[in-house]
Amino acid sequence: MLEEQKSRIIEQLKDDSEYYKGIGKFYLSNSDIGVLLSNPQLFGKTRDDNKNFAEGRLFHQLLLEPEKAEGTMYVDCSTRTTNIYKEFVAANNLDFALLKSEYDNIVGLTQVMKKNIKFFDDIYAEGNQVEKPAIGEICGRMWKGKTDIECNDFLIDLKTTSDITSFRWSAKKYNYDSQAYIYQRLFGKPLAFYAIDKVTKQVGIFHCSDEFIKGGEDKVRMAVEVHEKYFGASATEDVENYFINETL
Repeated sequence: MLEEQKSRIIEQLKDDSEYYKGIGKFYLSNSDIGVLLSNPQLFGKTRDDNKNFAEGRLFHQLLLEPEKAEGTMYVDCSTRTTNIYKEFVAANNLDFALLKSEYDNIVGLTQVMKKNIKFFDDIYAEGNQVEKPAIGEICGRMWKGKTDIECNDFLIDLKTTSDITSFRWSAKKYNYDSQAYIYQRLFGKPLAFYAIDKVTKQVGIFHCSDEFIKGGEDKVRMAVEVHEKYFGASATEDVENYFINETL
């Protein structure tokens, strides 16, 4: 790919609508890893907004792009089964909305992160770039990525977790290892996860070992094999015939 063409595509991918629904749909991303490895029949299908997506989006916006968080809508009620909630989403033509308690909790998490000197200094260091996209070829496929924060010599990815003491295990479960591998290849810098526990509000910084990165590389290679099998130019099988085959 010519550098001029690559630069033009990267510029387009700065727009979230292009990244998720426009030209970005022609690239694989880390979010495809879990689908390809667990249920390829869902590959390429739009996923409905939900609590985890909405909370994660708000968390990142409040820390990195606060102007985007200003329009976040939430409803002051106890649960999503109440008429208040149902009437709110209907009146505002929404498929999903955060509850006020959830919104307030995310605001609180961002405040904790900002109050930590190390986190504040690293996240808001002079010269940092936020929400920076990149594209590149990995394992014979074109991939995209958008790093939360690009620092001078490393990348920061912001995470929330339900149990920070188990982050080293949940990181593999949620494919943060493949994310670290992909981003390291796309940006040429190591990735560190800056996480906060949604319950205890304890914060932690998690660096990636060579073993962790290698596990991510293995996942990427397996995902590419699945993609080639069902969706490649020389696909050998129909994804509608996919089934789980295991020995118990």
